[in-house]
Amino acid sequence: MSHLILHNYPTSPFAEKARLLLGFKGLSWRSVKISPVMPKPDLTALTGGYRKTPVLQIGADIYCDTALIARRLEQEKTLPAFFPEGQEMVVASFAAWVDSVVFQHAVSLVFQPESVAVRFGKLPPEAIKAFLADRAGLFSGGSATRLSAEQARHQWPTIMGRLEQQLQREQGDFLFGEASIADFSLAHCLWFLKATPVTSPLVDAYPAVLAWFGRVMGFGHGAFSEMTAEEALEVSRHATPAVLPDESFVEPNGFKVGQPVVIAATDYGVDPVAGELLFAGREELIVRREDERAGLVHVHFPRFGFRMEAR
Repeated sequence: MSHLILHNYPTSPFAEKARLLLGFKGLSWRSVKISPVMPKPDLTALTGGYRKTPVLQIGADIYCDTALIARRLEQEKTLPAFFPEGQEMVVASFAAWVDSVVFQHAVSLVFQPESVAVRFGKLPPEAIKAFLADRAGLFSGGSATRLSAEQARHQWPTIMGRLEQQLQREQGDFLFGEASIADFSLAHCLWFLKATPVTSPLVDAYPAVLAWFGRVMGFGHGAFSEMTAEEALEVSRHATPAVLPDESFVEPNGFKVGQPVVIAATDYGVDPVAGELLFAGREELIVRREDERAGLVHVHFPRFGFRMEAR
């Protein structure tokens, strides 16, 4: 069986979400450190251009977006479940809302000037400028709009007040009783805020939330060891992509197996990936592509939040 390889960097909130997912499942994995900013030639050799963090690699199969990574890890180890039976729609929909709306608030709050001054205080001005320029590019061209820090501060008490009330009344230890994808999607946003004393009070002021956050973080990251980007590329070059899912090909817009397509996120980080369409299921799209460094790979995307066009 191929190793689980997570391409990530330490301060990425969505990478923290993926690390917690691996810890919850009790899985062993390899960690490849990637740059927080473009260019990322080793990563894009595997993905074909997708630049967002994290990316999960299993042999020559490359999984983009934590929504799909969670579903792939669920296949790797069924229990404990990210999508508890009977709650699949509820927890997945809540997670999607958090990953867009709550995350957007967290980003605006983290990147307000007072927080930036503390978060990046030890970096040279040129590095800070390059990072902020990269993020401006990341959030251009898609449907996501930048929320002002003023508006994020204005709306934050509503989000946290609802969460505090939910957790005070919930009979279990987690958002919907037992731990699910909903908890990990929300926890990584709060983890992002707790990284500096400027934004940490936005979480710490809510005791039920803080206690719940500690329980989620307590799952840890599982057992992992470091791996170089070149080693990960070597794994890909010498691996054969997995058999396609045993599920009907579902494509309401008329795309066919073998058709050249381009797939890209719709919200932000909209860099397109070109390939040959192999599979379109209820949740997942798979394209085949070849790269001189990565070899033959299958790149997997969620259907939700991504667009597909003929090439």
